[in-house]
Amino acid sequence: MKLRNRLIVAFLIIIMVPFLMFGIIMLTFTRYRVVVQNNYGVSISLDSITDSVKIISNSTQESFETLQAQADEDVEVLLNPAYLEARNAELLERYSYLVVMVDEELYYCGTEDDVTTLLENLPAFREEGDTADSSVYIGEETQAFVRQLDVVFADGSEGSIYIISPVGQIVQQTRKLLQDLVIAVVVILVITAFLMIVWIYTGVNVPLKKLSEATNRIKEKDFDFEIEVKGHDEISMLCRDFDDMRRQLKMQEEEKDSFDRQSKELISNISHDLKTPITAVKGYVEGIMDGVADTPEKMDRYIRTIYIKANDMDRLINELTFYSKIDTNRIPYNFNKIDAVEYFDDCAEEVGLEMHEREVRFSYINTVEIGTLVIADAEQLKRVINNIIGNSIKYMDKPKKEVQLRVFDAGDYVQAEIEDNGKGIENKDLVNIFDRFYRTDLSRNSSQGGSGIGLSIVRKIIEDHGGRIWATSKIGEGTTMHFVIRKYALRDSAKQ
Repeated sequence: MKLRNRLIVAFLIIIMVPFLMFGIIMLTFTRYRVVVQNNYGVSISLDSITDSVKIISNSTQESFETLQAQADEDVEVLLNPAYLEARNAELLERYSYLVVMVDEELYYCGTEDDVTTLLENLPAFREEGDTADSSVYIGEETQAFVRQLDVVFADGSEGSIYIISPVGQIVQQTRKLLQDLVIAVVVILVITAFLMIVWIYTGVNVPLKKLSEATNRIKEKDFDFEIEVKGHDEISMLCRDFDDMRRQLKMQEEEKDSFDRQSKELISNISHDLKTPITAVKGYVEGIMDGVADTPEKMDRYIRTIYIKANDMDRLINELTFYSKIDTNRIPYNFNKIDAVEYFDDCAEEVGLEMHEREVRFSYINTVEIGTLVIADAEQLKRVINNIIGNSIKYMDKPKKEVQLRVFDAGDYVQAEIEDNGKGIENKDLVNIFDRFYRTDLSRNSSQGGSGIGLSIVRKIIEDHGGRIWATSKIGEGTTMHFVIRKYALRDSAKQ
């Protein structure tokens, strides 16, 4: 349940609890009324609940009228102990009892309690028939309501029949009612508070505790856990968002670990790749210094080899510099309209000279219509061609090395293909060769070396040009790299 709905329910509970308490109070009053009716034989209403005089008066009225009727019919019966016991039994059920005085002497007492003080405070005999005010209250220590019936017996003796109702009985019932009401109110409030605490705890504190535990685990870089919540409230949604963040942090941590491993591997690869041409340069320089190159032909060959190795180191350093710019998205592009025929012709001429120095047979075919324009960065596009060709030469395993550059029209694109006659690439590796640090030959004893970033740079440049690059290969026959560059059209000019 959403937190807003929880607050609404809590508000409704706060509103409804008083009504529930009122209902319990009414039920308690009904129970009290039944007790009073059973004990006193009278029916009371809410406005008379605290009127003790009225309650006692009503409860003993019937017994008093019975005694009065008996006195009018046969007064002597009032001296019959059996009759008095019967009437007294009825009064005891209403927490009252009989006291009979004859000529100011105690004749009958319907209670076993000490009535000495009561007898001293009972009203005196009045004239027969004077019943205008037959009820009195005796205070001080006695605290009882008294109904008095005065009669004269046949022998002329004067008798007074008293119905005694101790106030303590009524106070006890009233106190019990108040206790029941207080207990009912306290129980309702305690139960309501307990249920609200449990409800809020399970709905708020439990997810927050899970969230706190998750925070501590993430602080310790422990991402191998999951926050399980079942609700759809705001806190549960927060827990799910936090768990999504935890998964992202885990992926980032794994990527960081992978990047660290790749960086270490890159350093190892670069060290190997730099060491190889430096060792060669050092050897040829020492040969020149020792006079081994004692003919113009040898000297020329030594110098050309040193130049090639220096170019290899320069290319590797350029790759590292460009690689750092890729990670920070700061590749310095300078896009311009370029004539595809002239540009690739110039590239082929420059590459051909270098291939000749490396004793690699190079061929070039361009069938693109003259005047076809592309939007590209000439320097970065040249880097693409050099990286692909350099990578092809590095992994050639045949005595006669061949590389062919083909350029042709492909609809809205100009497509270039660079094919070599190397050892080829297996199909399982073709989909990965453009990934950063990927190398088909993982052995560091490989004479070819390779940093594993050359083709990833190529893909980055081509994609930034809005093109696409892919490879096809046959084991033992060679590999062909394909890439396309979008042509320049009038709509491109309109956009600019």
